[in-house]
Amino acid sequence: MKLTHKIIGILACMLSTGATMAQDVDICIYGGTSSGVMAAYTARKQGKTVLLVEPTNRIGGLTTGGLGMTDIGNPFIMKGYTKDFYQKIGNYYGTEGMHFLFEPKVALQLFQQMVDEAGIDILYGYRLRKVKKQGNVIQECIFENSNNPKRKSCKSIRAQVFIDCSYEGDLMARAGVNYTVGREDNSQYGETWNGACISKYHQFPDGISPYRVKDDPKSGLVYGILPGDPTPNGTGDNHVQAYNFRITLTDDPQNLIPISEPENYDPSRYELLIRQIEATPEIKELNDIFGWAKMPNHKTDINNRGGLSSDMIGANWDYPEANYKKRWKIWKEHLDYTKGLLYFVGHDERMPESIRKEMQTYGYPKDEFLDTDHFTPQLYIRESRRMIGRYVMTEADCNSKTEIDDAIGWAAYNMDSHNSGRYVINGMVKNEGDVQIRLPKPYRVSYRAITPKTEECANLLVPVCLSASHIAYGSIRMEPVFMVLGQSAALAAVQVLDKHLDCVQAVSPQQVYDAMEASSKSN
Repeated sequence: MKLTHKIIGILACMLSTGATMAQDVDICIYGGTSSGVMAAYTARKQGKTVLLVEPTNRIGGLTTGGLGMTDIGNPFIMKGYTKDFYQKIGNYYGTEGMHFLFEPKVALQLFQQMVDEAGIDILYGYRLRKVKKQGNVIQECIFENSNNPKRKSCKSIRAQVFIDCSYEGDLMARAGVNYTVGREDNSQYGETWNGACISKYHQFPDGISPYRVKDDPKSGLVYGILPGDPTPNGTGDNHVQAYNFRITLTDDPQNLIPISEPENYDPSRYELLIRQIEATPEIKELNDIFGWAKMPNHKTDINNRGGLSSDMIGANWDYPEANYKKRWKIWKEHLDYTKGLLYFVGHDERMPESIRKEMQTYGYPKDEFLDTDHFTPQLYIRESRRMIGRYVMTEADCNSKTEIDDAIGWAAYNMDSHNSGRYVINGMVKNEGDVQIRLPKPYRVSYRAITPKTEECANLLVPVCLSASHIAYGSIRMEPVFMVLGQSAALAAVQVLDKHLDCVQAVSPQQVYDAMEASSKSN
């Protein structure tokens, strides 16, 4: 009988991951995000053998992927190597103390220095294929070549402790750990801002028609509007807040590649932007359409703003649970939408002339993202899976109404969610899901929130897709917090190894916190 290509691929993986072929390390970290780099650096500084597995060819995640205007809430909550990192950013730009506005290439350079200094082994271009467990213990993980999956070239890694630092939580999910996707009903955890909601922020003004032919429902919906009705206020669903790219452009003529018409360009995708401008005469510059932040050396960090902007609302609901092929399709749709939007704003004759001329002064930077046509490959995965661990961080924690006695980090940013959907409401187009609620003060992040329940997995730590409700995660999900929690996770793993503990749940959070404090003082 002739074997199918799929069976051949599976056999190839089996052959390449036999017991004699597996690589053994103390700690295996999946996801070369900023959190993953911090975790690997910490473990190596503690003398442990480490392998950092990154599905792409670039480390740093969002921190090196365009998110140069760092959201933190309160810089004084940063500890350990994270504080040191932002101080090094300041040193690079000739300022004292921590610095939170930086170019992607500078963050990448500093992360690479950390990798080189600590001697971190990185397996680039490999993604998770399979997790092997015995009882509640991960024995090994099998990774396949993500750059050329048809080759089915696999690597098998055995470790005593695994840390999932990916934005998607793939290792956590494949290890059989319980998790959730989307928004809980407010009643589930006694919250106010978790479920669906319609707010005035990042919203369309009243009166904008959602139909292709204005005010004619028979003509169909304009691109980007979802059929059906939104989820009732306060109730839960599986909808995920919007993703986008944090866009790095430059207005330096010597470093600029003009924004040309991209592939799959379709101006009809941006019809709502024209209608929004027609209804809002005060929109006169780029900063009225985008969150247009200026970075050093004539660069930008561009974020979403208003009713229609860089967020591709409602296009990412399937992403958390999608296979790799479907995720790539969603990523490509976001790329086409974003590049098309930039071109549209600068060239469509319906755009105000002042905005078109301003847009044409910008282009892609020649000195950034050299391997990906000068555009960041990192999609802003604001939220994906969230573990349901030993403790679920909620709105009450964010508002400092609880006592966290096992703190291994701090957070301080607003409870923040971008819109999740765009609908027809009362004959008008409206966005749904935006939340922006200020907090009274910084609050503690529990060690239990980065550890699964013991019966589910005894040797896994999850500092990125940690255990939190949707709206609490909206506050925690900032890169500096992920970096601190990455270091904390590594310190917990080291404690497991040094004390020969049976599980990560037996770790002393106080000793993790003390070790973090000690590293802060030594920097």
